[in-house]
Amino acid sequence: MISLSTLNDMTDDEFVGTLKDIFEHSPWVAETVRDKRPFKSVRSLHSAMVAAVADASQRAQKDLICAHPDLAGKAALAGDLTESSTSEQAGAGLDTLSADEFTAFHKLNDGYRSKFGFPFILAVKGHDKQSILKAFQTRLENDLKQEQIEALRQIAEIGRFRLEALLKHEA
Repeated sequence: MISLSTLNDMTDDEFVGTLKDIFEHSPWVAETVRDKRPFKSVRSLHSAMVAAVADASQRAQKDLICAHPDLAGKAALAGDLTESSTSEQAGAGLDTLSADEFTAFHKLNDGYRSKFGFPFILAVKGHDKQSILKAFQTRLENDLKQEQIEALRQIAEIGRFRLEALLKHEA
């Protein structure tokens, strides 16, 4: 963990390097907010990052969504996830799926990606395998616009969790 004051005092490159994967494989989010320092709180940093995503082009938003891995997907099996994604998926029990559970996740990932053109994204902290499967099934009923909005909302939540894990809360 590092302090927010340490983060605020970093060079531009250090700042971006530290926050580059808060929004999965999208350092442009950190680049967009680096000149808004100093941040007074983790909440204000997170809000600035979420605003950067909201103000981005539809193409940049779609690229951000597509930068996320499938839950319990091939990248997880190959060990190609970011450290944060690996930890988050393991925390939800996705690293201990039975063969039947893996098959169910694989089918849902494929169905979701086929319908929407991007991976299913869920801030899995506080979830377990069953609640994730239920969320999959519920969200497959949404239309594309609803799911794009929900994917960005989930990405913002993931970013909040990651910032809270990275940064010490200062008095």
